[in-house]
Amino acid sequence: MRRRTTAAGLANRIGTTAVWLVVAADLLLVLWILLTSLRSGPDILRNGFGLPTSPQSGNYTTALDQGGFARAALNSVITGGCSSLVAVALAAPCAYALARRRSRTSSALTMTFAMGLGVPGQVLVVPLFVGLSRIGLTDSDLGLTLVYVGLAMPFTVFLLTGFFSGIPGVLEEAAVLDGAGPVRTFVQVVLPVARGGLITAFLLQFIAAWNETLFALVLTNSQDRLTLPVALASFVAAQQFNGLDYGTMFAGVCIILAPMIALFSWAGTRIIQGMTVGIGK
Repeated sequence: MRRRTTAAGLANRIGTTAVWLVVAADLLLVLWILLTSLRSGPDILRNGFGLPTSPQSGNYTTALDQGGFARAALNSVITGGCSSLVAVALAAPCAYALARRRSRTSSALTMTFAMGLGVPGQVLVVPLFVGLSRIGLTDSDLGLTLVYVGLAMPFTVFLLTGFFSGIPGVLEEAAVLDGAGPVRTFVQVVLPVARGGLITAFLLQFIAAWNETLFALVLTNSQDRLTLPVALASFVAAQQFNGLDYGTMFAGVCIILAPMIALFSWAGTRIIQGMTVGIGK
């Protein structure tokens, strides 16, 4: 017994050390990207890991104005935010019905949504492009938002189905005894309790839409419709002819990373608070 306890403690310490090493490496990488974004191109070429001698804050101005990152950031917020809201709004009642109705049909539908997770995005590019081009929704925020909603549905429904399954049925029974109908029970009782799961689904979809590149690259072509990852790729491609401005490129990377880092820093506590408040009510 002592040997097992000692081995478990040693494995726990090794795992904890490995996790903290990975965290430290990630933090150093983010710090390096931030410091490099404040350096000039020739300075970076002379010493890739040096400190900025004179911070070049103009790199961010160049990235936002000439690189088109300002408009791309707005497009990313619009498509990511709208697609996340719509996906959660559509997936929540669907997942709730699948979680509460135990039948062969609901099991088959749940399995169908789960199978959708295994469909590679490359298979869907050509059909989606042809379909959207026929109805005039290529190179538009609406078309890209609809694509993101469709891509998010399998995972969002699958995630929320498991979350709704864990909600005690006695809460709904109590609501029924108080005279609440199915819709009122779902809106006023189930959704507040499921707040943590809904926030989690929204954040995961927003992060996926923010970082998505393939569909945004294929379905948009004008400079006013590009999202941040595509804007970065376009900026690098355009700079190949005149010499790459590494400082501005890293500034663009920081513009993409900063909202995600802030979101991850806030998300954990927010999700836990949403779950505890919902259960308490």
